[in-house]
Order: sequence, then C-alpha cells, then structure tokens
Amino acid sequence: MVLAVILQAVAGAAFGKVGAALGAAVAAIAAAIGIGKIGSSTMEGIARQPESAGNMRTSMIIAAGMIEGAALFAIIVCFLTLIL
Repeated sequence: MVLAVILQAVAGAAFGKVGAALGAAVAAIAAAIGIGKIGSSTMEGIARQPESAGNMRTSMIIAAGMIEGAALFAIIVCFLTLIL
C-alpha cells in the first residue's frame, strides 16, 4: 500500500517536470515566432514607406523587448517549477 503511494508520487513529479520542460519550450518557440512576425511586418512597412523607417524600427524594438520579457518570465516560471 505504501509502495503504491510512493510510486504515484514519483510518477506525478516526473509528469510535472515534463510539463515544465514543455512549457519552457513552447514559450521560447512562441517568442521566436512573434518576433519573426514583428520583424517581417516592419520590413514590409519600411519597404512601403521608407521615410518612416526610424519610427517603425523603434516600435519594433519596443515590441520585441516586451515579447522577450514575457517569454523570459514564462521560462523562469517553468524552470522554478522544475526546481521547486
């Protein structure tokens, strides 16, 4: 009886670690896709209106930084789940 409870606890911990690792991977992939779309859209906008390149570049850098911050937060939460 006690062995069954211990085995269930170990299996639950293993699933938690797999879930945290998958969560970190999904956060990194989603951030990469988001930043790629931002870059693509900015380049298309600059090609259409070259005179506003500076404003678009600034907006792109701010948006990319916000996405990176959110992704970093998600990855840190996932790694803390692995550790704790």
